[in-house]
Amino acid sequence: MQWQTIYKKEMLDHWRHFKWIWVPIVFILFAVMDPLTAYFMPIILESAGNVPEGATIDIPNPSVGEAMIMSFSQLNMLGVLIAVVISMGLISRELSTGVYELILSKPVRYSHYITAKFTAMMTLLSVSIIIALITGWYYVTVLFGDLAFTQLLTSAIFYIFYFMLILSIVMVFNSFLTSPGLVAFLSIFTVVVLNAITSIFDHVITWSPMLISDYIGTYFFSGEIETDLYFSTGIAIIISLLLLWLSIFLLKRQEMH
Repeated sequence: MQWQTIYKKEMLDHWRHFKWIWVPIVFILFAVMDPLTAYFMPIILESAGNVPEGATIDIPNPSVGEAMIMSFSQLNMLGVLIAVVISMGLISRELSTGVYELILSKPVRYSHYITAKFTAMMTLLSVSIIIALITGWYYVTVLFGDLAFTQLLTSAIFYIFYFMLILSIVMVFNSFLTSPGLVAFLSIFTVVVLNAITSIFDHVITWSPMLISDYIGTYFFSGEIETDLYFSTGIAIIISLLLLWLSIFLLKRQEMH
């Protein structure tokens, strides 16, 4: 009952701050921006009027798989940034204002407090991701060719677990820092470091969760899910659960001090 109460409060708070409106819209813009640009680029260049007389612009259109990967790549960068920004104050802001002390002064378990906030934010992000990718898929299929809808949904499910890992990283910093800005900075820095390590040692750590989007791209081309994608997603889930446990532990220590 406690968990449901906190979860409903968070969902209502997201609605009051219009997150259920602007977050999906922003994600949709990210998902369709590159495919639309790639398709209309020749027209844009011709209308710019800087093409020499008699010259022709011949920019080959990307394949369906390449166009769909464009949608994921934008979410992989800008979408992650938005996810960090909207979640950077989930707990840290309440720590700084003392609101969390009022909540936890009631018989509320730390695990309920953390996981309910986490689940509410993941609900918002998951819905936004799915809506954005379906919109991107629609434009890709109209402009570039057919792509199975089941393939898109399967990829979206794997991709949501990547965002779950990102959010769990943010939750750890939320649990002991009182500055939302510092939470955002350290979260983004952590993600950048993890991506850099994965890029350098990708031939060794083939099961890194940071490679999930790469394996999704391979899935669009081959139509088959690689074993590494399952393992990368499984590791993302395990690390996310461990980070949530760490968040609960750190928040308890925060209360003791």
